[in-house]
Amino acid sequence: MTQGTPTATTAAGRAQLLQDNLARAVRGRRDVVRTAAAVFLARGHLLLEDVPGVGKTTLARALAASVEGTVGRVQFTPDLLPSDLTGVTIYRQESGTFEFHPGPLFATIVIGDEINRASPKTQSALLESMQEQQVTVDGTSYPLPEPFMVIATQNPIEMEGTYPLPEAQRDRFMAQVSIGYPPAENELELLAAGGWAPAQTQPVVTQNEALELIKQVDTVYVSDSVRQYVLALVRATRDHEAVELGASPRAGLQLVALARATAALSGRDYVLPDDVQEVLVAVLAHRLALTRAARSAGTAAADVLSEILSATPVPR
Repeated sequence: MTQGTPTATTAAGRAQLLQDNLARAVRGRRDVVRTAAAVFLARGHLLLEDVPGVGKTTLARALAASVEGTVGRVQFTPDLLPSDLTGVTIYRQESGTFEFHPGPLFATIVIGDEINRASPKTQSALLESMQEQQVTVDGTSYPLPEPFMVIATQNPIEMEGTYPLPEAQRDRFMAQVSIGYPPAENELELLAAGGWAPAQTQPVVTQNEALELIKQVDTVYVSDSVRQYVLALVRATRDHEAVELGASPRAGLQLVALARATAALSGRDYVLPDDVQEVLVAVLAHRLALTRAARSAGTAAADVLSEILSATPVPR
């Protein structure tokens, strides 16, 4: 082990500090905080679907503050252009040269507020940054910083002025969660405190330590039996009668990656089937396209996954 690389125990300790710090900003939803921390450590991106005003942007800002990171925020609107995300190249007449001015994507945590209020063309501008961790402007590619994470918020698609995200873009998000309204006692604390300010969240992990934690997650052991279990779950979504479009191979890869991060958060250097089960709905539900008959019957993707989970043998 190289000097400065955390052991599983110290990694779990630092990750616990990260979770506790986020929990101070988003109170009453430890499950959401845990998923957000795990997605960050797994090099993924997070999609938050909820009604406005429940703390989605607060969670993103708190995560950036916890890891000494920078924040880029974009309010998606119907007239937003791709260059508003990536940046632009400006010609300097006095020097006769072109100068690149980076956009808000050049940050540790990028907050995309109400992503489904923008046109599909602008939504697609995020794809390269999320998959390749770079942007291309006027034929030149520019690398994005490390660590890098997109936390996008979207309103329920029934709300006025929203566009459903294309399947290709939904597939780029490692997980989707909903914060929901806080419990009464936590909402009372929020009212008493007068809200949350970014200065209230102090860094608990440096950017270098965050990168080391991310590398540690990559080394978490996954047995062949757990991989077979993941494969069985993913393939079962493609054969289910209520599913029109099942989970992709990328979904399987991200399910393994998030299970690794979940194991690391629990202080283990190996993945259990329990880790896969814990993150299954968050990773797969937003990727499934249900049949019209299933939607008409009120069936949700989480219901289908619960059924698949019950029918799939768990490895010892």
